[in-house]
Amino acid sequence: MKALVTGASGYVGGRLVPRLLELGHDVTVIVRDPNRLNDVPWKNSVRVVVGDLKDRAAVDEAVAGQDLVYYLVHSMSQSRDFAQLERTIAQTVASACEDAGVGRIVYLGGLHPDGELSTHLQSRKEVGDILLASKVPTIVFQAGVIIGSGSASFEMIRHLTEVLPYMPAPKWVRNFIQPIAIRDVLHYLLKAVDLEPSVNRAFDIGGPDVYRYGQLMNGYAVEAGLKQRPIAALPVLTPWLASQWVNLVTPIPRALAVPIIESLLHDAVMKNHDIDDVIPPPKEGLTGYRRAVRLALGKMREGAVETSWRDAAVAGAPADPLPSDPEWAGYTVYTDIRQVTSTASPEALFRTVEAIGGENGWYSLPGAWALRGWMDKMIGGVGLRRGRRDPDHLVTGDALDFWRVESVEQGKLIRLRAEMKVPGRAWLEWQVEPAEDGSVLTQRAVFFPHGLGGRLYWLAVMPFHGIVFQGMATGLVRKAEASEAPALATQA
Repeated sequence: MKALVTGASGYVGGRLVPRLLELGHDVTVIVRDPNRLNDVPWKNSVRVVVGDLKDRAAVDEAVAGQDLVYYLVHSMSQSRDFAQLERTIAQTVASACEDAGVGRIVYLGGLHPDGELSTHLQSRKEVGDILLASKVPTIVFQAGVIIGSGSASFEMIRHLTEVLPYMPAPKWVRNFIQPIAIRDVLHYLLKAVDLEPSVNRAFDIGGPDVYRYGQLMNGYAVEAGLKQRPIAALPVLTPWLASQWVNLVTPIPRALAVPIIESLLHDAVMKNHDIDDVIPPPKEGLTGYRRAVRLALGKMREGAVETSWRDAAVAGAPADPLPSDPEWAGYTVYTDIRQVTSTASPEALFRTVEAIGGENGWYSLPGAWALRGWMDKMIGGVGLRRGRRDPDHLVTGDALDFWRVESVEQGKLIRLRAEMKVPGRAWLEWQVEPAEDGSVLTQRAVFFPHGLGGRLYWLAVMPFHGIVFQGMATGLVRKAEASEAPALATQA
């Protein structure tokens, strides 16, 4: 079967594509930035269409000849017009699928109560309604909180539980939640391939357990070997205040915390189990919450997190790649270049650079980096605690604290694009080259200022560059040399 996957670089889509390929399906993906797929192992096994879902011509190209279309995109933007944008995209995809004779649309939405909904939940429901109203048979999966290594909901539960020994929490911690493991979400998505055309409706999907949200946190504590946390439900914490709280004590940025919290303001449980008549549960049964947590923690310990909420592009963050040097002509550009020679081999030096950030830090003034991350969080940015998906290896598109990996040339170059809040566009890159007695590290920071504010920003931080940037380059070289010292001592 030929299947188009939208949102293939996201948390769910990035896991669905390789499983479709394993089952022998012919897969097409549509992405705005093909570089995001440079390092995924399945890139050469899929047809890639470059384009935006707002662009009817690009959508027409992507859906042409497809038997099935997976609709796995949803904006977490806080802009006033995001609901209209979601509506427009849904209408564009639905119309294109009708004209192309697509056999089925599969949409992943969210569990929601009857009655008044939050802006984001209402938008997700409306997208489902638009797709169902099309002439193409559509199934809408309304999923509960998704639990899996790297999922935003799991990370929020994890960090809230681990950081706070006592939790003053909003009253929604007493609401009932029916979580679902990512493996079960994928089960339903994959089985949708076999549905008859007569199936055209929405179905609730969830795991076997129904808990209060506070119980989810303490269930995590038990599986993580922590003491259960006393929780006090406070009626004064509004969704906006709660999102600020989550933004400060977890890596989840405010833009993502708001829609997550809005989805928790009411009970989110399955109204019925009609899905069982259409797609039976897995043979081994649906995954319970505690087991889903156990599996997620195991993946994290093994460094085998397949996809993460971090993979999603940050709303409002620069997405354009670093222009080539000749294209800088006519622009105001600030650079800071540091070059350090090393006795370490190029391989050891590149390994050290590739492992920068996350738990390893940034090799200079950790307090200053922490302060910059905290300031970014305060103004709605992603902050420094977003960490990294893998402790040792980077691939194009990875989130790395408040950076995004723009380019990786194994053994040679790593380039990061800033996603923190800055008055301009910023990049940080390292090049590793062999030298007669070891290697040379060239570190370059590039900043394109926006207006007077951007210029003043660069001038304000310039006095610290000699400490921060030089310290980082020197620290990387020292770490690389130290990593080879034991081997050299053994050979001697």
